Amino acid sequence: MSRILITGAEGFTGRYLAAELAAHGHEVHGLVMRAPDGRHGGTPSHLAATHVGDLLDAERLASVVAAVRPDKVAHLAAIAFVGHGDVEAFYRVNIVGTRHLLAALAAAGTAPSSVLLASSANIYGNATEGVIDESVPPAPANDYAVSKLAMEYMARTWSGRLPLTVVRPFNYTGIGQSEDFLLPKIVAHFRRKAAVLELGNLDVERDFSDVRTVVQVYRKLLEGAAANQTLNVCSGHGQTLRGILDLVSDMAGYRPEIRVNPAFVRANEVRRLLGSKAALERCIGPVEGPTLKETLGWMLAG
Repeated sequence: MSRILITGAEGFTGRYLAAELAAHGHEVHGLVMRAPDGRHGGTPSHLAATHVGDLLDAERLASVVAAVRPDKVAHLAAIAFVGHGDVEAFYRVNIVGTRHLLAALAAAGTAPSSVLLASSANIYGNATEGVIDESVPPAPANDYAVSKLAMEYMARTWSGRLPLTVVRPFNYTGIGQSEDFLLPKIVAHFRRKAAVLELGNLDVERDFSDVRTVVQVYRKLLEGAAANQTLNVCSGHGQTLRGILDLVSDMAGYRPEIRVNPAFVRANEVRRLLGSKAALERCIGPVEGPTLKETLGWMLAG
């Protein structure tokens, strides 16, 4: 059993990762922005403790690291929605906040044996041909992606002092993800049987995974020896938005009117993201999980 600190433990991925790690016998501590609401039971049962702190408060981060003394760290906290309105927040939180965390870990008496940093496949930008592996040159097409790539470069300056594993997850989804994201928005409309569904660019293709698969991958990377590697986390299968709409329509038994809302079409939209998981599977073995149809069925029933 390891003592593992998760930043962003109250977020979509953090909640699933905490449950996954606790189920495998680890002592899980969560860094959160706000204290747990006592009306809802306080600290979640899968967390040994929650620690309130802001990535931009370097002194508080150092005190949390000193108190927890983690064996391993999963750094998930970030501004993660591409359409987030505060552009500067991408850079403050995703780069400076990560630097504060790495500085606190490096200054601790005993460095953790594994530090997993969540980057993003958005750093590849508008790759339109073939399957993207880790050798594809970055070409970020929006501020979120730029901030994540800059975070990766910044983190490399700590690689001699900390055992870093950078993951570049492609799209993934599941119950509990915000409707700001594409698939939860679509599922919510179908669950309400809304007559009209407004979307942005219908001509996009994405590589979707189930959040439960993603957190299994993160757990295996934390438990194994993956330091100083940068790895895609993906299914290796592309899905077009039009195909997804057909699939959900068949599952739900009805088809709403689909309208393209120009306000939802981003000029810097990444049109196609399809990943290779070959390097990841060489590291941790086969990566299998629910199909997209199974994931969507889980969300529709959820």
